[in-house]
Amino acid sequence: MNTKKTPVLLMNVGSPDAPTVPAVRRFLSEFLNDKRVIDLPWLLRKFLVNLIIIPFRVKNSTQLYQQLWTEKGSALIYISEELKNKLQTKLGDDFEVFMGMRYGNPHYKKALAEIKEKGYKEVIVLPLYPQHALSTTETSFVAVEDEVRKFKNPPKLLKIGQFYQNPKFAQAFAEQAKKYKPETFDHILISFHGLPIRQDAKSKPKNVPDYSYSKACCETSQLIAKELNLSETDYTIGFQSRLSKNWLTPFSDEIIMEKLKEGKKRILVLAPAFVTDCLETIVEIEYEYAEEFVKNGGEKLQLVSSLNAENLWIDMLADMITERKNRN
Repeated sequence: MNTKKTPVLLMNVGSPDAPTVPAVRRFLSEFLNDKRVIDLPWLLRKFLVNLIIIPFRVKNSTQLYQQLWTEKGSALIYISEELKNKLQTKLGDDFEVFMGMRYGNPHYKKALAEIKEKGYKEVIVLPLYPQHALSTTETSFVAVEDEVRKFKNPPKLLKIGQFYQNPKFAQAFAEQAKKYKPETFDHILISFHGLPIRQDAKSKPKNVPDYSYSKACCETSQLIAKELNLSETDYTIGFQSRLSKNWLTPFSDEIIMEKLKEGKKRILVLAPAFVTDCLETIVEIEYEYAEEFVKNGGEKLQLVSSLNAENLWIDMLADMITERKNRN
């Protein structure tokens, strides 16, 4: 067993390998067939995903990824690589940082295979989701547990779950927002990735009996608002990326139009369910929401960049990792 270093496995959702129909189809298939993402009975899920959702969505999804793509590739992937490298420098020689996507590449199974090959006796697993949900934090932990169970000498898993309550998290997002001079905007929207209503309270972190994802989002907003000295009328909480009306409300795109009707022509948007800029922030908010807002008479809708590889965020991750290691 390797006892000289402690490996750290960072996890995020992932991205297609390329903005092409075959690559996006492979990614969507792996992603949407996860029973914790679409929590329906097996047969119904297979029918819905493979015969309806993917065939009807793959071309549109590919076009969205084409908007996101740069010479460096997918934003989520190249920013995650930068994050990994900066965190490795911050943590130093006592740790080895790995990045593994839950779906797509670099895959979490490849990272775990390397951890196994190096003979590590324990691994810190940190899914990069501020608020716990069945389809994010929980599926990441379960996937890692299932994979290491196949090992002859499986490493001990040291888990780090949701972290929105860490004071540095709200501080880091507030610092990002301050770069855009929030006092010059008419209103602030704090937008979270939506969930089907049936999933809201379906999965809970251990020892948090009164938890729901929507409650965690509200608490996140309150913590960031406090850091920015916002009053309750200065900001609104919304949920984006919905697939049906039976998802968490209010919907972010509808809030934007409502605020425009109220005369709010300059809106600043924070998205603190995402620590890395991706399709949902860059394309959905910065491109689509902003275009619709201006088209209907708004002056400016500005996305606040996510934490990405900012120094305060790196410091927070390093603190959490070191604390978890010392607590073992």
